Amino acid sequence: MPERIFNFSPGPATLPYEVLQQAAADVVNYADRGIGVIEMSHRSKEFIAITEQAEARLRRLLGVPEDYHVLFLQGGASTQFAMVPMNLLGAGKKATYLNTGTWSNKAIKEAKLFGEVEIAYSSQEENFDHVPGNTDYTVDPASEYLYFVSNNTIFGTQFHEFPEPTVPLVCDMSSDILSRPIDVSRFGVIFAGAQKNMGPAGVTVVIIRNDLLDRTPDNVPTMFRYKTHADKGSMFNTPPCFAIHVVGLVCKWLEEQGGVAAIAEQNEKKAALIYEAIDSSDFYRGHARPESRSRMNVTFNLPTPELEAEFVAAAAAEGLDGLKGHRSVGGIRASIYNAFPLEGVEKLVEFMRRFQQAHG
Repeated sequence: MPERIFNFSPGPATLPYEVLQQAAADVVNYADRGIGVIEMSHRSKEFIAITEQAEARLRRLLGVPEDYHVLFLQGGASTQFAMVPMNLLGAGKKATYLNTGTWSNKAIKEAKLFGEVEIAYSSQEENFDHVPGNTDYTVDPASEYLYFVSNNTIFGTQFHEFPEPTVPLVCDMSSDILSRPIDVSRFGVIFAGAQKNMGPAGVTVVIIRNDLLDRTPDNVPTMFRYKTHADKGSMFNTPPCFAIHVVGLVCKWLEEQGGVAAIAEQNEKKAALIYEAIDSSDFYRGHARPESRSRMNVTFNLPTPELEAEFVAAAAAEGLDGLKGHRSVGGIRASIYNAFPLEGVEKLVEFMRRFQQAHG
C-alpha cells in the first residue's frame, strides 16, 4: 500500500483501500470483458447483475425484510428532504419532525412546502449538542410519519435509542448506515447518501416498506415517485452506475470484515479512544453531551480559535487531514466512518497528547 494520508473528512469520506484498487481496475476493464464499468449499458446483463448483487449484499448486511424495496436513486440525501413529504404527506396532512441539527432543519423547511409540520422536539437552543430520549417528546397519532436524523455529522450527536414506531419512522441515516446493527422492520423509510459509509457521492439508497409506495398523491411527478423506481428496479432512467458498483464492493468488504456487528465493535473502539483523550483532559472540550455522542463524528474544541487553527494545520502536516470543524461548531471534527483505520485514530490521539503538552 502506498503512503496515504489519514482522511478524517466528513464526506466524501475514506473508502477501503482494496475497494479503491478494485474500482480503479474496473473502470478500465470490468471482469476481463474488455469494457469498463462506467462504459457498459445499464440495461446490459452485466450491469443488471452488478445492481442485483449490490442490493443482495445490502439486504444481507442490514437484514432487510422481503416486504421492503431497496432503491438506488440520484439527487443525494438532500433530494429526499423533499421526496419524502412529496410521497407521504400532502395537503391537509401532518408529519412530525425531530429537529437535531442542520440536516433536519433543511428537511423541515422542505416538508412545509407539502403539508403541516409539527416539531415535537428541538435542541437548536443548545446548539444541537444532544438528541432526545423517547420520553422527551410526544407524537400525534394522526401524523403520517415521524422524521429524524440518526447521526448528526456537524454536531457529533447520534441516536443510540431509536424512537418508538407509533407511526411510520422515516430516518436519514446518511452518516451511520451500516455502522451498527438495526432492525429495519421498525422503519417505514430509511435513506442514506453513499459518500460517508457506503461508496462515492452520486447514489442515494432508499429502503422503503412496500405499503408506503401507494400513498403518493396524484400530482407528484413521475420521477419523484418512489413507486416509479420500485416498479422498474431502480432502472426507470439511467442510474448512477459506477457509484452503485462501488456500493456493492464496499458491502462485499463489509461482509469480509464479519458484517455490521463486527464493524460496530471496531467503531466503538475507535470512538472510545478519542473520547477518552478528550475526557482525560482539561484542554479539549467535547461539543456533544456524553449520552448523545456520535461514534462516527467526534467534535471538540480547544481553548481558543487560534489554537484550533494551529491544531488543524499541524495535524495536516503529519498526514492527519480533514479535521477542521464545521463553522456551526468550530473546533475539530474527526469523522471515523467504517473504513477509517484504527491506526489513524491511534495517531490522532498521540498527536492530541503531544499538542496539549506543547500548548496546554
